[in-house]
Amino acid sequence: MSDNIKEIYFAGGCFWGTQAYFNKVPGVVETDVGYANGKTKNPSYKELAQTGHAETVRVVYDRSMVGLKTLLKHFFNIIDPTLLNRQGGDVGTQYRTGIYYVDDEDLDTIRAWVRMEQRKYKEPIVTEIMKLDNYYPAEEYHQDYLDKNPGGYCHIDMRKVMEIPFVDARDYKPVAKEELRKRLDDLKYKVACENHTERPFENEYWNVDEKGIYVDIATGEPLFLSKDKFDAGCGWASFSNPISEDVIVEVEDLSHGMRRVEVRSRVGDIHLGHVFDDGPDSKGGRRYCINSASIRFIPEDKMEEEGYGQYLRFIKFIQ
Repeated sequence: MSDNIKEIYFAGGCFWGTQAYFNKVPGVVETDVGYANGKTKNPSYKELAQTGHAETVRVVYDRSMVGLKTLLKHFFNIIDPTLLNRQGGDVGTQYRTGIYYVDDEDLDTIRAWVRMEQRKYKEPIVTEIMKLDNYYPAEEYHQDYLDKNPGGYCHIDMRKVMEIPFVDARDYKPVAKEELRKRLDDLKYKVACENHTERPFENEYWNVDEKGIYVDIATGEPLFLSKDKFDAGCGWASFSNPISEDVIVEVEDLSHGMRRVEVRSRVGDIHLGHVFDDGPDSKGGRRYCINSASIRFIPEDKMEEEGYGQYLRFIKFIQ
């Protein structure tokens, strides 16, 4: 198996719909359904109310295409994490929500994501976070059930998978610093390639409120949508979320006697700015504080001709 192939396990109520949903997520290469974190070995479907297992989906993914944060975003897009032992019309401990990890390195990411999700809710999130204790594949008739039975019961609206943009890294190529030195003016080069910071309130996009998309100044990879831009009063362009969790790389920054989290672009590997936890609670509480010099804005009416038409539906009628 490639080093990029990883797995995570999600319990999201009835596993028929959860599996069908994740089969539609780009970068997911395999799924199966089973019973996880219960008290007995090899339980049957009819025994779950007594065994303590949760109906669970094993998600195998290629992290060169999709990361754990994006999978978590999809998971919380289809559950109500404040409901205990039920989702949709199903009630019982086997229908509880849970995130079961196999790689200990994933735990911090999972916990941080759940803390962020909690800021969106008044009620406490009751989704379990546990290491996978055991996992037994369900009976064959449960595997890919909705493919075999298209009219079968499902509590999930499959159209929701289209609410989360996918940006394919293979569509963009890194640009050498020598080329960027020729292409960018002095300020843009220093910010993008030498980690400088431009002046607040004296940069191109800090107060722009047009509909459109913001892309990497070096590669053109999409980074932010106008719908996620807000006025943070700081004098730099501020966003509550990237267009995709996968286009942003976070790096610890200990410069200037501070502890911060720097954000860089995935393919271009250029300095964008920093991310803080003082953003809008309704969107998870993040504030991406971004240098205008590192990004380029493409207005809505130019997106199609510049090759970003696939993202138009994410900004139309919602801003």
